[in-house]
Amino acid sequence: MTKSDTIDLAYGRGFLPIRLPSNASPTIIRKIQMSKIESPIKAIRDALACPIGAPSLKNFAKGKKSACILICDITRPVPNHLFLRILIDELTGAGISLENICVLVATGLHRPNEGAELDELVGDKWVMGNVRVENHFARDNCAHVDLGVTRGRKVPVKLDRRFVNADIRIATGLVEPHFMAGWSGGRKVIAPGVAHEDTIRTFHSARFMEDPKAIQCNLDANPLHEEQIEIVSMLGDVFALNTVIDEDRDLLYANFGDIFESHLAAIDFIRPSAVVPLGRKFKTVVTSSAGYPLDETYYQTIKCMVTPLDILEPGGTLLVASRCSEGFGSKEFRSAQDKLVKSGESAFLKSLITKRFADVDEWQTEMQLKPMRVGEIFLYTEGLHGDERIATGVNIVDDLDAAISAALQAAGDADLAVIPEGPYVVPVSSLC
Repeated sequence: MTKSDTIDLAYGRGFLPIRLPSNASPTIIRKIQMSKIESPIKAIRDALACPIGAPSLKNFAKGKKSACILICDITRPVPNHLFLRILIDELTGAGISLENICVLVATGLHRPNEGAELDELVGDKWVMGNVRVENHFARDNCAHVDLGVTRGRKVPVKLDRRFVNADIRIATGLVEPHFMAGWSGGRKVIAPGVAHEDTIRTFHSARFMEDPKAIQCNLDANPLHEEQIEIVSMLGDVFALNTVIDEDRDLLYANFGDIFESHLAAIDFIRPSAVVPLGRKFKTVVTSSAGYPLDETYYQTIKCMVTPLDILEPGGTLLVASRCSEGFGSKEFRSAQDKLVKSGESAFLKSLITKRFADVDEWQTEMQLKPMRVGEIFLYTEGLHGDERIATGVNIVDDLDAAISAALQAAGDADLAVIPEGPYVVPVSSLC
Protein backbone atom coordinates (compact mmCIF):
# COMPACT_ATOMS: atom_id res chain seq x y z
CA MET A 1 0.00 0.00 0.00
CA THR A 2 1.34 3.43 -0.97
CA LYS A 3 0.13 7.02 -1.11
CA SER A 4 0.04 9.44 -4.09
CA ASP A 5 -2.06 12.25 -5.55
CA THR A 6 -1.76 11.02 -9.19
CA ILE A 7 -2.40 7.36 -9.81
CA ASP A 8 -2.42 5.24 -12.98
CA LEU A 9 -5.31 2.80 -13.26
CA ALA A 10 -5.01 -0.20 -15.58
CA TYR A 11 -7.20 0.77 -18.52
CA GLY A 12 -7.41 -0.68 -22.03
CA ARG A 13 -3.94 -1.48 -23.32
CA GLY A 14 -2.42 1.23 -21.17
CA PHE A 15 -3.29 3.34 -18.17
CA LEU A 16 -5.77 5.99 -17.13
CA PRO A 17 -4.21 8.62 -14.83
CA ILE A 18 -6.46 9.96 -12.11
CA ARG A 19 -5.67 13.16 -10.27
CA LEU A 20 -6.98 13.42 -6.76
CA PRO A 21 -7.93 16.63 -4.97
CA SER A 22 -5.17 18.07 -2.78
CA ASN A 23 -6.94 17.17 0.44
CA ALA A 24 -7.49 13.53 -0.51
CA SER A 25 -5.84 10.81 1.55
CA PRO A 26 -5.55 7.75 -0.71
CA THR A 27 -4.59 4.23 0.23
CA ILE A 28 -3.31 2.55 -2.93
CA ILE A 29 -3.86 -1.19 -2.84
CA ARG A 30 -1.65 -3.40 -4.97
CA LYS A 31 -0.47 -6.98 -4.83
CA ILE A 32 2.45 -7.49 -2.50
CA GLN A 33 5.43 -7.21 -4.84
CA MET A 34 7.16 -10.47 -5.69
CA SER A 35 10.35 -11.18 -7.59
CA LYS A 36 10.15 -11.66 -11.34
CA ILE A 37 11.53 -14.81 -12.92
CA GLU A 38 14.76 -14.18 -14.81
CA SER A 39 14.19 -16.98 -17.32
CA PRO A 40 10.48 -17.80 -17.80
CA ILE A 41 11.26 -20.56 -20.30
CA LYS A 42 13.58 -22.23 -17.80
CA ALA A 43 10.86 -21.92 -15.14
CA ILE A 44 8.42 -23.78 -17.39
CA ARG A 45 10.95 -26.52 -18.13
CA ASP A 46 11.78 -26.82 -14.43
CA ALA A 47 8.07 -27.15 -13.62
CA LEU A 48 7.72 -30.02 -16.10
CA ALA A 49 10.85 -31.67 -14.68
CA CYS A 50 9.42 -31.61 -11.13
CA PRO A 51 5.71 -32.41 -11.40
CA ILE A 52 3.53 -32.07 -8.31
CA GLY A 53 1.62 -35.21 -7.35
CA ALA A 54 2.02 -36.81 -10.78
CA PRO A 55 4.53 -38.69 -12.94
CA SER A 56 6.50 -36.81 -15.56
CA LEU A 57 4.51 -35.92 -18.65
CA LYS A 58 6.97 -37.58 -21.00
CA ASN A 59 6.90 -40.87 -19.10
CA PHE A 60 3.11 -40.84 -18.71
CA ALA A 61 2.65 -40.09 -22.42
CA LYS A 62 4.68 -43.07 -23.62
CA GLY A 63 2.43 -45.43 -25.54
CA LYS A 64 -0.41 -42.89 -25.66
CA LYS A 65 -1.76 -41.78 -29.01
CA SER A 66 -3.56 -38.44 -28.49
CA ALA A 67 -3.47 -35.30 -26.36
CA CYS A 68 -5.66 -32.27 -25.74
CA ILE A 69 -4.27 -29.08 -24.17
CA LEU A 70 -6.78 -26.56 -22.85
CA ILE A 71 -5.98 -22.85 -22.92
CA CYS A 72 -8.08 -19.99 -21.57
CA ASP A 73 -9.81 -17.65 -23.99
CA ILE A 74 -8.84 -14.06 -24.79
CA THR A 75 -10.38 -12.70 -21.57
CA ARG A 76 -7.44 -14.08 -19.56
CA PRO A 77 -3.86 -12.81 -20.05
CA VAL A 78 -2.27 -16.24 -19.80
CA PRO A 79 1.32 -16.44 -21.14
CA ASN A 80 0.52 -19.25 -23.59
CA HIS A 81 3.49 -18.27 -25.74
CA LEU A 82 5.83 -19.43 -22.99
CA PHE A 83 4.63 -22.99 -22.54
CA LEU A 84 2.62 -24.38 -25.46
CA ARG A 85 5.61 -25.31 -27.62
CA ILE A 86 7.34 -26.87 -24.60
CA LEU A 87 4.30 -29.00 -23.76
CA ILE A 88 3.93 -30.11 -27.36
CA ASP A 89 7.62 -31.02 -27.58
CA GLU A 90 7.22 -33.18 -24.46
CA LEU A 91 4.29 -34.98 -26.05
CA THR A 92 5.95 -35.55 -29.42
CA GLY A 93 9.11 -36.64 -27.62
CA ALA A 94 7.02 -39.40 -26.04
CA GLY A 95 5.78 -40.52 -29.45
CA ILE A 96 2.49 -38.68 -29.93
CA SER A 97 2.22 -37.28 -33.46
CA LEU A 98 1.48 -33.61 -34.07
CA GLU A 99 -1.73 -34.42 -35.94
CA ASN A 100 -3.05 -36.11 -32.78
CA ILE A 101 -2.49 -33.08 -30.56
CA CYS A 102 -5.25 -30.50 -30.17
CA VAL A 103 -5.01 -27.12 -28.44
CA LEU A 104 -8.57 -26.35 -27.36
CA VAL A 105 -9.68 -22.84 -26.37
CA ALA A 106 -11.80 -23.13 -23.22
CA THR A 107 -14.38 -20.50 -24.12
CA GLY A 108 -17.15 -21.59 -21.76
CA LEU A 109 -20.15 -19.68 -23.10
CA HIS A 110 -17.99 -16.85 -24.43
CA ARG A 111 -17.67 -16.20 -28.15
CA PRO A 112 -14.93 -18.05 -30.10
CA ASN A 113 -11.48 -16.54 -30.60
CA GLU A 114 -10.61 -16.45 -34.29
CA GLY A 115 -8.29 -14.84 -36.84
CA ALA A 116 -5.76 -12.34 -35.54
CA GLU A 117 -7.24 -12.64 -32.07
CA LEU A 118 -6.50 -16.37 -32.01
CA ASP A 119 -2.95 -15.69 -33.19
CA GLU A 120 -2.54 -13.22 -30.33
CA LEU A 121 -4.02 -15.64 -27.83
CA VAL A 122 -1.70 -18.51 -28.75
CA GLY A 123 1.28 -16.22 -29.26
CA ASP A 124 3.36 -18.79 -31.14
CA LYS A 125 3.39 -19.07 -34.94
CA TRP A 126 4.92 -22.54 -34.81
CA VAL A 127 2.03 -23.84 -32.71
CA MET A 128 -0.52 -22.22 -35.01
CA GLY A 129 1.14 -23.82 -38.03
CA ASN A 130 1.74 -27.32 -36.69
CA VAL A 131 -1.13 -28.42 -34.45
CA ARG A 132 -4.91 -28.07 -34.47
CA VAL A 133 -6.04 -25.01 -32.50
CA GLU A 134 -9.81 -25.07 -32.07
CA ASN A 135 -12.55 -23.39 -30.07
CA HIS A 136 -14.98 -24.99 -27.67
CA PHE A 137 -18.66 -24.40 -28.48
CA ALA A 138 -20.84 -24.94 -25.42
CA ARG A 139 -24.11 -24.99 -27.36
CA ASP A 140 -23.09 -27.75 -29.78
CA ASN A 141 -24.84 -30.78 -28.31
CA CYS A 142 -23.00 -33.28 -30.49
CA ALA A 143 -19.60 -31.97 -29.41
CA HIS A 144 -20.03 -33.16 -25.80
CA VAL A 145 -19.94 -36.40 -23.85
CA ASP A 146 -22.65 -36.88 -21.22
CA LEU A 147 -21.04 -38.17 -18.03
CA GLY A 148 -24.20 -38.11 -15.91
CA VAL A 149 -24.75 -35.86 -12.90
CA THR A 150 -22.79 -35.04 -9.76
CA ARG A 151 -23.76 -36.88 -6.60
CA GLY A 152 -24.58 -34.02 -4.26
CA ARG A 153 -26.13 -31.18 -6.24
CA LYS A 154 -27.07 -33.17 -9.36
CA VAL A 155 -25.21 -30.88 -11.78
CA PRO A 156 -25.41 -32.30 -15.33
CA VAL A 157 -21.90 -33.17 -16.49
CA LYS A 158 -21.35 -32.74 -20.21
CA LEU A 159 -17.83 -32.02 -21.43
CA ASP A 160 -16.17 -31.45 -24.81
CA ARG A 161 -15.47 -34.86 -26.32
CA ARG A 162 -12.11 -33.71 -27.72
CA PHE A 163 -10.90 -33.37 -24.14
CA VAL A 164 -12.77 -36.34 -22.66
CA ASN A 165 -11.56 -38.77 -25.34
CA ALA A 166 -7.92 -37.66 -25.39
CA ASP A 167 -5.36 -40.05 -23.91
CA ILE A 168 -3.50 -37.13 -22.36
CA ARG A 169 -5.50 -34.23 -20.87
CA ILE A 170 -3.78 -31.01 -19.83
CA ALA A 171 -5.47 -27.87 -18.50
CA THR A 172 -3.41 -24.68 -18.54
CA GLY A 173 -4.23 -21.32 -17.11
CA LEU A 174 -3.74 -18.42 -14.76
CA VAL A 175 -4.26 -18.71 -11.02
CA GLU A 176 -5.77 -15.51 -9.64
CA PRO A 177 -8.69 -14.54 -7.39
CA HIS A 178 -12.10 -15.36 -8.85
CA PHE A 179 -15.18 -13.64 -7.53
CA MET A 180 -17.33 -16.77 -7.14
CA ALA A 181 -15.16 -19.87 -7.72
CA GLY A 182 -12.58 -18.70 -5.18
CA TRP A 183 -9.60 -18.96 -7.51
CA SER A 184 -9.33 -19.25 -11.27
CA GLY A 185 -7.37 -21.89 -13.14
CA GLY A 186 -7.08 -25.62 -12.61
CA ARG A 187 -10.46 -27.36 -12.48
CA LYS A 188 -12.25 -24.19 -13.66
CA VAL A 189 -10.60 -24.40 -17.09
CA ILE A 190 -12.50 -27.67 -17.58
CA ALA A 191 -15.82 -26.74 -15.97
CA PRO A 192 -17.08 -24.31 -17.15
CA GLY A 193 -14.23 -23.91 -19.67
CA VAL A 194 -15.09 -26.84 -21.95
CA ALA A 195 -18.49 -27.74 -20.51
CA HIS A 196 -21.87 -27.87 -22.24
CA GLU A 197 -24.26 -24.99 -21.66
CA ASP A 198 -26.41 -27.18 -19.37
CA THR A 199 -23.47 -27.58 -17.00
CA ILE A 200 -22.53 -23.91 -17.20
CA ARG A 201 -26.06 -22.60 -16.79
CA THR A 202 -26.49 -24.80 -13.73
CA PHE A 203 -23.34 -23.31 -12.21
CA HIS A 204 -24.74 -19.88 -12.99
CA SER A 205 -28.09 -20.48 -11.32
CA ALA A 206 -29.07 -18.56 -8.20
CA ARG A 207 -28.56 -21.54 -5.90
CA PHE A 208 -24.84 -21.23 -6.62
CA MET A 209 -24.54 -17.48 -7.18
CA GLU A 210 -26.34 -16.56 -3.96
CA ASP A 211 -24.43 -19.03 -1.78
CA PRO A 212 -22.39 -16.99 0.75
CA LYS A 213 -19.45 -19.38 0.31
CA ALA A 214 -19.23 -18.71 -3.46
CA ILE A 215 -16.84 -15.77 -3.08
CA GLN A 216 -13.33 -14.79 -4.03
CA CYS A 217 -10.36 -16.57 -2.46
CA ASN A 218 -12.53 -19.14 -0.70
CA LEU A 219 -12.52 -22.86 -1.46
CA ASP A 220 -13.89 -24.06 1.87
CA ALA A 221 -17.47 -25.30 1.32
CA ASN A 222 -17.59 -23.29 -1.90
CA PRO A 223 -20.31 -25.10 -3.91
CA LEU A 224 -18.79 -24.24 -7.28
CA HIS A 225 -15.38 -25.54 -6.28
CA GLU A 226 -16.85 -28.72 -4.82
CA GLU A 227 -18.81 -29.49 -7.98
CA GLN A 228 -15.83 -28.68 -10.20
CA ILE A 229 -13.68 -31.09 -8.22
CA GLU A 230 -16.23 -33.87 -8.63
CA ILE A 231 -16.65 -33.21 -12.34
CA VAL A 232 -12.92 -33.33 -13.05
CA SER A 233 -12.59 -36.48 -10.94
CA MET A 234 -14.95 -38.24 -13.36
CA LEU A 235 -12.32 -37.96 -16.08
CA GLY A 236 -9.46 -39.84 -14.48
CA ASP A 237 -5.92 -38.52 -14.90
CA VAL A 238 -5.70 -34.81 -15.73
CA PHE A 239 -2.56 -32.68 -15.68
CA ALA A 240 -2.38 -28.93 -15.18
CA LEU A 241 0.17 -26.26 -15.97
CA ASN A 242 -0.49 -23.27 -13.72
CA THR A 243 0.96 -19.78 -14.03
CA VAL A 244 0.98 -16.63 -11.91
CA ILE A 245 1.78 -13.21 -13.38
CA ASP A 246 2.30 -9.69 -12.03
CA GLU A 247 0.86 -6.31 -13.06
CA ASP A 248 3.33 -6.14 -15.96
CA ARG A 249 2.02 -9.54 -17.19
CA ASP A 250 5.45 -11.05 -16.42
CA LEU A 251 5.69 -14.59 -15.10
CA LEU A 252 6.16 -14.94 -11.35
CA TYR A 253 5.52 -18.64 -10.90
CA ALA A 254 4.75 -21.82 -12.80
CA ASN A 255 4.11 -25.38 -11.80
CA PHE A 256 2.95 -28.61 -13.40
CA GLY A 257 1.37 -31.80 -12.17
CA ASP A 258 -1.86 -33.32 -10.91
CA ILE A 259 -4.65 -30.83 -11.59
CA PHE A 260 -5.77 -30.68 -7.97
CA GLU A 261 -2.45 -30.69 -6.12
CA SER A 262 -0.68 -28.32 -8.51
CA HIS A 263 -3.59 -25.87 -8.42
CA LEU A 264 -3.52 -25.73 -4.62
CA ALA A 265 0.25 -25.18 -4.70
CA ALA A 266 -0.21 -22.23 -7.06
CA ILE A 267 -2.88 -20.77 -4.76
CA ASP A 268 -0.52 -21.10 -1.81
CA PHE A 269 2.04 -19.11 -3.79
CA ILE A 270 -0.21 -16.24 -4.89
CA ARG A 271 -2.50 -15.85 -1.86
CA PRO A 272 -0.06 -13.82 0.31
CA SER A 273 0.38 -11.38 -2.58
CA ALA A 274 -3.17 -11.10 -3.90
CA VAL A 275 -5.10 -10.87 -0.61
CA VAL A 276 -4.35 -7.55 1.09
CA PRO A 277 -5.60 -7.03 4.68
CA LEU A 278 -6.37 -3.41 5.55
CA GLY A 279 -8.06 -3.42 8.92
CA ARG A 280 -10.75 -0.95 7.84
CA LYS A 281 -13.44 -0.02 5.33
CA PHE A 282 -13.75 3.09 3.12
CA LYS A 283 -16.66 5.31 2.12
CA THR A 284 -15.03 5.83 -1.29
CA VAL A 285 -13.35 3.10 -3.36
CA VAL A 286 -11.86 3.56 -6.84
CA THR A 287 -10.99 0.52 -8.94
CA SER A 288 -10.42 -0.65 -12.50
CA SER A 289 -11.32 -3.67 -14.60
CA ALA A 290 -7.59 -4.49 -14.81
CA GLY A 291 -7.14 -3.23 -18.36
CA TYR A 292 -6.93 -5.37 -21.49
CA PRO A 293 -8.12 -8.05 -21.99
CA LEU A 294 -10.52 -8.08 -19.03
CA ASP A 295 -11.95 -4.61 -19.64
CA GLU A 296 -12.92 -5.28 -23.26
CA THR A 297 -16.61 -5.59 -22.32
CA TYR A 298 -19.00 -4.39 -19.66
CA TYR A 299 -19.82 -8.06 -19.03
CA GLN A 300 -16.34 -8.69 -17.63
CA THR A 301 -16.26 -5.31 -15.85
CA ILE A 302 -18.70 -6.46 -13.20
CA LYS A 303 -15.96 -8.62 -11.65
CA CYS A 304 -14.12 -5.55 -10.42
CA MET A 305 -17.31 -4.24 -8.81
CA VAL A 306 -17.64 -7.35 -6.65
CA THR A 307 -14.03 -7.87 -5.58
CA PRO A 308 -13.63 -4.82 -3.27
CA LEU A 309 -16.97 -5.13 -1.48
CA ASP A 310 -15.40 -6.19 1.81
CA ILE A 311 -13.78 -2.76 2.18
CA LEU A 312 -16.69 -0.63 0.95
CA GLU A 313 -18.72 1.00 3.72
CA PRO A 314 -22.46 0.36 3.40
CA GLY A 315 -23.89 3.36 1.56
CA GLY A 316 -20.46 4.20 0.16
CA THR A 317 -19.39 5.02 -3.39
CA LEU A 318 -17.64 2.63 -5.78
CA LEU A 319 -16.03 4.25 -8.82
CA VAL A 320 -14.92 2.02 -11.70
CA ALA A 321 -12.81 2.64 -14.81
CA SER A 322 -13.24 0.21 -17.71
CA ARG A 323 -12.48 0.86 -21.37
CA CYS A 324 -15.18 -1.51 -22.77
CA SER A 325 -13.62 -1.14 -26.22
CA GLU A 326 -15.56 -4.16 -27.52
CA GLY A 327 -18.79 -2.81 -26.10
CA PHE A 328 -21.38 -4.36 -23.87
CA GLY A 329 -20.98 -8.12 -24.20
CA SER A 330 -23.31 -10.81 -25.49
CA LYS A 331 -26.87 -10.11 -26.60
CA GLU A 332 -28.08 -12.37 -23.78
CA PHE A 333 -26.22 -10.31 -21.20
CA ARG A 334 -27.65 -7.12 -22.67
CA SER A 335 -31.14 -8.63 -22.40
CA ALA A 336 -30.57 -9.45 -18.72
CA GLN A 337 -29.34 -5.93 -18.03
CA ASP A 338 -32.38 -4.43 -19.77
CA LYS A 339 -34.57 -6.63 -17.62
CA LEU A 340 -32.78 -5.44 -14.46
CA VAL A 341 -33.20 -1.79 -15.39
CA LYS A 342 -36.86 -2.26 -16.27
CA SER A 343 -37.96 -4.46 -13.35
CA GLY A 344 -35.66 -3.32 -10.55
CA GLU A 345 -33.30 -5.25 -8.31
CA SER A 346 -35.79 -7.15 -6.14
CA ALA A 347 -38.02 -8.29 -8.99
CA PHE A 348 -35.01 -9.32 -11.09
CA LEU A 349 -33.55 -11.45 -8.29
CA LYS A 350 -36.94 -13.00 -7.54
CA SER A 351 -37.19 -14.12 -11.17
CA LEU A 352 -33.97 -16.11 -10.81
CA ILE A 353 -34.50 -18.02 -7.60
CA THR A 354 -36.51 -20.98 -8.90
CA LYS A 355 -34.59 -21.54 -12.14
CA ARG A 356 -32.68 -24.78 -12.56
CA PHE A 357 -30.79 -23.38 -15.57
CA ALA A 358 -29.90 -19.71 -15.53
CA ASP A 359 -30.50 -17.89 -18.80
CA VAL A 360 -27.23 -17.44 -20.66
CA ASP A 361 -25.10 -14.67 -19.11
CA GLU A 362 -27.80 -13.39 -16.74
CA TRP A 363 -25.62 -14.60 -13.85
CA GLN A 364 -23.30 -11.65 -14.41
CA THR A 365 -26.24 -9.30 -13.97
CA GLU A 366 -27.06 -11.18 -10.78
CA MET A 367 -23.50 -10.59 -9.59
CA GLN A 368 -23.93 -6.86 -10.23
CA LEU A 369 -26.73 -6.88 -7.64
CA LYS A 370 -24.13 -7.54 -4.93
CA PRO A 371 -22.35 -4.17 -5.14
CA MET A 372 -25.67 -2.43 -5.79
CA ARG A 373 -26.87 -3.70 -2.40
CA VAL A 374 -23.88 -2.15 -0.67
CA GLY A 375 -23.39 1.26 -2.25
CA GLU A 376 -23.68 3.48 -5.31
CA ILE A 377 -21.71 2.62 -8.44
CA PHE A 378 -20.17 5.08 -10.92
CA LEU A 379 -18.57 3.94 -14.18
CA TYR A 380 -16.09 5.76 -16.39
CA THR A 381 -15.90 4.25 -19.88
CA GLU A 382 -15.22 5.38 -23.42
CA GLY A 383 -16.62 2.27 -25.09
CA LEU A 384 -20.32 2.42 -24.23
CA HIS A 385 -22.76 4.79 -25.88
CA GLY A 386 -26.45 5.68 -25.97
CA ASP A 387 -28.77 2.97 -24.68
CA GLU A 388 -25.80 0.83 -23.64
CA ARG A 389 -25.06 3.32 -20.89
CA ILE A 390 -28.61 3.11 -19.61
CA ALA A 391 -28.48 -0.70 -19.70
CA THR A 392 -25.54 -0.81 -17.29
CA GLY A 393 -27.90 0.11 -14.48
CA VAL A 394 -25.16 2.23 -12.88
CA ASN A 395 -24.18 5.90 -13.01
CA ILE A 396 -22.01 6.86 -15.99
CA VAL A 397 -19.45 9.64 -15.55
CA ASP A 398 -17.42 11.40 -18.23
CA ASP A 399 -14.92 12.93 -15.81
CA LEU A 400 -13.59 10.43 -13.29
CA ASP A 401 -11.50 12.98 -11.41
CA ALA A 402 -14.55 15.17 -10.83
CA ALA A 403 -16.61 12.15 -9.80
CA ILE A 404 -14.00 11.18 -7.21
CA SER A 405 -13.92 14.71 -5.82
CA ALA A 406 -17.71 14.76 -5.57
CA ALA A 407 -17.75 11.38 -3.82
CA LEU A 408 -15.21 12.52 -1.24
CA GLN A 409 -17.13 15.71 -0.60
CA ALA A 410 -20.43 13.85 -0.22
CA ALA A 411 -18.81 11.37 2.16
CA GLY A 412 -17.31 14.13 4.29
CA ASP A 413 -14.21 11.96 4.45
CA ALA A 414 -10.92 12.53 2.62
CA ASP A 415 -9.89 8.89 2.88
CA LEU A 416 -10.32 6.66 -0.16
CA ALA A 417 -9.04 3.32 -1.40
CA VAL A 418 -7.62 3.00 -4.93
CA ILE A 419 -7.10 -0.41 -6.58
CA PRO A 420 -5.23 0.13 -9.87
CA GLU A 421 -5.36 -3.53 -11.00
CA GLY A 422 -8.99 -4.19 -10.17
CA PRO A 423 -10.15 -7.77 -9.56
CA TYR A 424 -6.65 -9.26 -9.53
CA VAL A 425 -6.23 -7.79 -6.04
CA VAL A 426 -8.56 -8.67 -3.17
CA PRO A 427 -8.60 -6.15 -0.32
CA VAL A 428 -10.12 -7.34 2.96
CA SER A 429 -11.15 -5.22 5.91
CA SER A 430 -9.73 -7.62 8.51
CA LEU A 431 -6.10 -7.76 9.58
CA CYS A 432 -5.86 -11.54 9.94
